[in-house]
Amino acid sequence: QVTLVESGGGLVQAGDSLRLSCAASGRIFSYYAMGWFRQAPGKEREFVARIKWSGTSTFYADSVKGRFTVSKDNAKITVYLQMNSLKPEDTAVYYCAVDKRLGYYTDYVGRENYDYWGQGTQVTVSS
Repeated sequence: QVTLVESGGGLVQAGDSLRLSCAASGRIFSYYAMGWFRQAPGKEREFVARIKWSGTSTFYADSVKGRFTVSKDNAKITVYLQMNSLKPEDTAVYYCAVDKRLGYYTDYVGRENYDYWGQGTQVTVSS
């Protein structure tokens, strides 16, 4: 069992930056990956970014590539999402989740591939 707690959300203006944190507790294996998703009102939850606990492999949605950076602190068992140049369309509840799959796979963005979701943190970007 893994517990995830997101924090760092808030209300900012367009162009501002924000850093989200996702603190994990429980049994975390090195082959796990951590994903960030977001869900805007009336929309489906969508993939944002991910990082593997081992190594530095990352993957981003096209909509955030170049503006968002995912990183981790293995000692603190915490994953971060640095969000720069925020836009009103980035407004959403942001969630982190665990991908427990072992071995080779190519689908990084499907919600069905992730378990142990956090409760989410609200990010609101005003224009």
